[in-house]
Amino acid sequence: MEPAAESPTTVTKIKFGTDGWRAAIAEDYTFHNVRRCARGVAEYLRQTGAADRGVVVCWDRRFASEHFARACVEVLAAHDIRSFVPGEAVPTQVGSFFTRELGAGAGIVITASHNPWTDNGFKVKADTGGAAAPEMLAAIEATMDTHPEDELPPRRDYDDAVDAGLVETFDAYPKFRDQLASIVDIERIRSADRRVLVETLHGSGSGWMTRLLGGGALTVRELHTERNPFFGGVNPEPIRPNVDEWLAEIPRWGGDIGIAFDGDADRVGMATEEGVFVNQLQVYGLLYWYLLDVRRTIGPAVYTVTTTSMAKRLAEIYGTQAHETGVGFKFVGPKMTETDAVIGGEESGGFGFGMHIPERDGIASGLFLLDLWLTKEKKASEVLAELQALAGPSYYHRLDIRFQREGYDEVKSSTLERLAEHAPTNLAGQDVVERKTLETGDGFKFYRADGSWLLIRFSGTEALLRVYVEARSPEDVETLLEAGRAIAADGA
Repeated sequence: MEPAAESPTTVTKIKFGTDGWRAAIAEDYTFHNVRRCARGVAEYLRQTGAADRGVVVCWDRRFASEHFARACVEVLAAHDIRSFVPGEAVPTQVGSFFTRELGAGAGIVITASHNPWTDNGFKVKADTGGAAAPEMLAAIEATMDTHPEDELPPRRDYDDAVDAGLVETFDAYPKFRDQLASIVDIERIRSADRRVLVETLHGSGSGWMTRLLGGGALTVRELHTERNPFFGGVNPEPIRPNVDEWLAEIPRWGGDIGIAFDGDADRVGMATEEGVFVNQLQVYGLLYWYLLDVRRTIGPAVYTVTTTSMAKRLAEIYGTQAHETGVGFKFVGPKMTETDAVIGGEESGGFGFGMHIPERDGIASGLFLLDLWLTKEKKASEVLAELQALAGPSYYHRLDIRFQREGYDEVKSSTLERLAEHAPTNLAGQDVVERKTLETGDGFKFYRADGSWLLIRFSGTEALLRVYVEARSPEDVETLLEAGRAIAADGA
């Protein structure tokens, strides 16, 4: 499958975005470029004196992910750096956990998360188990091409690396299961006489909920558990319409609640017993409320600029603080550590927890949602209604506007320049009371007096513009989305 050697005529500029580097397989995402990324990690560890601690290397179920991971191991071995590898594809957060658990200097995960099936990616984890901070990523970018190719250590074959003792394999499930059991009562959930329908979207979270919760009174059924790098023709992101089959099946099967994961299982989705999708901002509110009210874990929350204002309202109700960051766990993770936050989350359905790891974990999130639902002893729809009554109505939607990769940078720069100079003063009939420039420099957020907001942000990992809206009614969400479409159309 892998070519013996590559001699690219041009050098791809690799830039780590909000969550690692992602690109189209066989275009920019090649073995050569993956090795460059791995070389950057190796050089960084040498410069920081952490090379002897080794690197955890994991992968998802995408096309050739295990082969790209092997290429990383070979590069690390050429630098005499050990690799710790699981025996199979695992959720991204498992790699994060073992980076910390094994005392590694860094972690590498080959995954493109929820991106289209055509892509793959390269994530870097810090030794804390959290996402690498911007400073670490910048250092890796700067070191990956510091030496000419002919000055690099000779490539080391994977089997030779194994023979040299530079590859250590581990069984990921037992220790990670114990970690989850230390933060939530798995046995209690397993003993509930209820029915849970899990959508895995062919991802690396397949089988985990059955292994964790099977064998008791709880009935767990998983959809789309087989490996399919095409992901059944949908993006492996647990949002509509990708999960419409799961939503329809919940009431048809008689399910009490639905849990869904993305392609690498670090994000979570939820649905009620009626098959009604619970949007990710509402899920954030449910999870924070669970920690504050059920667990009595009173502490700060960290949320990205695209995430719900319920975080701030809940923090005020329970006498604590909420901190807003830029988009991506490379901002959320460090802020969680800095503020000793109990939860950190983002609009895309990724949530991390202070008592666990400062990184997104869809499986832990799913278990917490189940524990909240069982503790409240109500239907899933009634639990959501109780949250809305407490924290105020919150309706949300996101619109993705895709562009051709060629010309995307020009559209991005021209639109941002126009909005910086001529920002809208009125949106859908209400005055804009505040405009915030995102600290990442890739978009703007516009607030109205009633607390509703419109945000536009150009993706750092895909050629698309995302339009985010949170409002007090479903009707107002649609009017604000139309305003966002108009802004995008002016820039296209």
